[in-house]
Amino acid sequence: MTVDVVFLEPAFPANQREFVRALAAVGARVTGIGERPQGALDEELKRWLFHYEQVPNVTDVGKVTEVVRWIQQRVHVDRLEAVVEAHVMCAAKVREACGIEGTSVETTFLCRDKPSMKELLRQKGIPTARSTGTDDPDAIRDFAKAVGYPVIVKPRDAAGASGTYRCDDAKDLEAAMRACHVGRGASVAVEEFVEGHEGFWDTISIGGRVAHEFVTHYYPNVLEAMRTRWISPQFITTNRIEADGYTELRKMGRDVITALGIETSATHMEWFFGPKGLKFSEIGCRPPGVRAWDLYAAANDIDIYREWAMAVVHGRVSQRLSRRYSAGIIALRPDRDGRIVGYEGLGDIQRAFGAHILDAHLPPEGTPTQPVEAGYMANAWVRMRHPDYDELRRMLDLVGRTVKVRAA
Repeated sequence: MTVDVVFLEPAFPANQREFVRALAAVGARVTGIGERPQGALDEELKRWLFHYEQVPNVTDVGKVTEVVRWIQQRVHVDRLEAVVEAHVMCAAKVREACGIEGTSVETTFLCRDKPSMKELLRQKGIPTARSTGTDDPDAIRDFAKAVGYPVIVKPRDAAGASGTYRCDDAKDLEAAMRACHVGRGASVAVEEFVEGHEGFWDTISIGGRVAHEFVTHYYPNVLEAMRTRWISPQFITTNRIEADGYTELRKMGRDVITALGIETSATHMEWFFGPKGLKFSEIGCRPPGVRAWDLYAAANDIDIYREWAMAVVHGRVSQRLSRRYSAGIIALRPDRDGRIVGYEGLGDIQRAFGAHILDAHLPPEGTPTQPVEAGYMANAWVRMRHPDYDELRRMLDLVGRTVKVRAA
């Protein structure tokens, strides 16, 4: 029996094509809806697609609904999938309008609106930072006085650290409110600052049950990493997930999935552990960004995109995670803004760790630099794996100390 899947935006960003490849590989008939003209798609992607429809904007619920209803007149659409944070709400609303199985509007809203998400989870007994969501500057000031500084201010539907401000005093808070347009119609999430180590717990879940799971650590925490040029930040997925130290985290993650009503979906959950214990931060019903899934695949000897496709199309997974490796990425920042003029220390790292390097991105001389806050893959980076987590962390630290990206 043919399973018809509609997939939002198959061509951008670049790894979107991997989801389409995997869906086709497990037997789905894939119709893509995207913003590029069909002629701009490469030939391989065209072969994986049964049909393609262009729309001006893949977050336009009305237009996407219109296209999906047109598709439904020709085939029975079994699934409508989106894996980019900005696309998931549109997908949920179109599913609801067109009677297609998948993550509900309610669940998607809770996974995007941080204050509503955290209020529900607190009611369920899941430990999370105190928070509020409002467009009222006075209410924000009162919240900050009640919980004490520092506080975090971010857009209600932000992904990761995007648009996030740490406010250490009232002056910082006023500046953050201005930057977020509070008082001019914008509503923000305001949260108690939680001290501690930060990481993420990701899954492929089927019918609310975790089929595959992964734990990853940030060094340093994201806010510091995205604000400080001299730091070469990294994140590492561990192959020690069965260790006792992760038991509480894995249970909390499952409780969150149940509380939010997440069924068959990839999930990405951020957490903190510090003086106040383990705290939930936020969750998305989508895969992680920054190509973290590629690290999971390399660490576990699997095609993770195929596993996601198996879950979506057949309601099961087909590969066993080897847990043979830990795998990580280190971002290498240019020493200043401008254009890249060269690199130092690459030969030393290649000689020392060449067998453990998965791949690297080293923009050529003359490439304009990207700002520090643009993220882990904005400039140069190296990805590595090793059977021992602690050894991999030592190696990545050495890469950060040795490789210098010079700009002028």
